[in-house]
Amino acid sequence: MSSVLVTGAAGFIGYHVAQALLDEGRDVVGLDNLNDYYDVRLKEARLARLTGAPGFRFVKADVADRAAIADLFGDRRIRSVIHLAAQAGVRYSLTNPHAYVDSNLVGFLNILEGCRSAEIEHLVYASSSSVYGGNTRMPFSVHDRVDHPVSLYAATKKANELMAHAYAHLYRIPCTGLRFFTVYGPWGRPDMALFLFTRAILAGEPISVFNHGEMQRDFTYIDDIVEGIVRVWRTPAVPDPRWSGDLPDPATSQAPYRVYNIGNHRPVRLLHVIELLEQALGRKATKQFLPMQPGDVPATYADVDDLIHAVGFKPDTPIEVGVERFVEWYRSFYRC
Repeated sequence: MSSVLVTGAAGFIGYHVAQALLDEGRDVVGLDNLNDYYDVRLKEARLARLTGAPGFRFVKADVADRAAIADLFGDRRIRSVIHLAAQAGVRYSLTNPHAYVDSNLVGFLNILEGCRSAEIEHLVYASSSSVYGGNTRMPFSVHDRVDHPVSLYAATKKANELMAHAYAHLYRIPCTGLRFFTVYGPWGRPDMALFLFTRAILAGEPISVFNHGEMQRDFTYIDDIVEGIVRVWRTPAVPDPRWSGDLPDPATSQAPYRVYNIGNHRPVRLLHVIELLEQALGRKATKQFLPMQPGDVPATYADVDDLIHAVGFKPDTPIEVGVERFVEWYRSFYRC
């Protein structure tokens, strides 16, 4: 049986995607370097739930390691790739820029080269809503240009889209980029707002609320993200016969290339999310209101019409349901 390579398999989204594919009976090769960007014990706990499952094989390696990635693609059973490994986080990029170049640029090039040499049937990779940067027209559309990133993280994700297009054009590798919008849910990342707020509220510590509480985010529940990824993975990108260089569409191409938003298409004020957390936890938060942080944007809002048209799916988990599920997981995992 052919295998699916899932990079970042011990990460938040990667773990859930690998589990969903295994539940379908797929063979999955999971790659992760288990770095210490956040608590490695959480990554190891995710990985432990995958290890031992029929059809799962784990490879500990860094996507920036050219030789290791070349060796991995020497396994001709790997026929498709879901590339989710990356250095994440906007604020971390302000103090550790080289980590983003190593993982998000060099690492992505190594993945592209592996796909080229192995003649991979479809590469699905993680982009980000951060690429919209200075755009203010809402909702964010994949057909709008995204030429004004406001963080290095966003710039590397935009670069990934450009690199993928080049390989799709030159080598006819079907490449699909997915712009994720504020993913949350069980097994989430400890550096994300929902996780940070929950930890602080339970500890009786103040929470930092940026942009004086006026921040809006298109919070997207993890199960919806996974459903979107798997559906897109089953639908390799094809050339768009309507594409024209006279009026180039950023989301499509004459190459086998596509870009989609995956978001809940319902922006939510951060203060409302905090209220939901307070209800679920049975405790009030002490709020410390702060100005906007460098690299942040005031609001995100996904136009998902293209995703609906392509794969017949749109995220729809209400924030009220998602927050409650996250808190249930958090209390169970941390026994608090």
